Amino acid sequence: MDENASATELVIPKIGPMRWLWGVAATILSLIYTVIFSIPSALASFFDNGHAATPIIRAWSWCIIHTCGIRIEMEGLENLRGIGPCVIVSNHQSLFDILASILKLPGEVRFVAKKEILKLPILGFILHKSENIVIDREAGGKAIRRARDVVRHGYSICVFAEGHRYNDNQVHEFSDGAAWLAIMNKLPCVPMAISGTVAMMPRGAKFVVPGRRMRMKLGAPIPTAGLRSADRAELTRQLEAAVRATFTTEV
Repeated sequence: MDENASATELVIPKIGPMRWLWGVAATILSLIYTVIFSIPSALASFFDNGHAATPIIRAWSWCIIHTCGIRIEMEGLENLRGIGPCVIVSNHQSLFDILASILKLPGEVRFVAKKEILKLPILGFILHKSENIVIDREAGGKAIRRARDVVRHGYSICVFAEGHRYNDNQVHEFSDGAAWLAIMNKLPCVPMAISGTVAMMPRGAKFVVPGRRMRMKLGAPIPTAGLRSADRAELTRQLEAAVRATFTTEV
């Protein structure tokens, strides 16, 4: 959930005037939805360890996804059955990755975000209070304790392991933070490849490109029982390889 721009070239598809107008209207409506849903989400975040905010945040995501005409293909949900809370590790191309994950992943999912996200008015507050994990690189132990609380409250954790969003429609090197959190909290890791969202609203675009399709594919879970912190590099390589194997540049 990082907002840093990548140095790669933007991938912005050419569209006709009617779809462009749809995209402008959808973007404006999405901002209106954000205003409408942000206050009740913030208030609900105070209750039941953030669980009360989940249906509101899902409705918020649903409104944006459907207004933008995004079709989501979801594969591999059977890989989440029976494993309980886990760390879902994914690539990251667009803000739609977050919205689709909120909407389509079963159970309740919370995200790892950098501490800079807290500077966003209201949204930063919602993220923090609704049990998302805000990372401060200088206080790693605090992140582990926060993750333990999040899991104890029944959430899975989703990590976009590349560190930022990229616009070149490729999978980039994963950082080892997701593997580290999983090992320290003894949680299985589930790789997830997200394809197609870079063409919807890449970093730097002002308006969404509506009416497109995206794919989310979950891989087989990788257990972390018996692993130590020193094993996080190898686990990270396994997760990155699993995401690369199922990622596609054509959706």
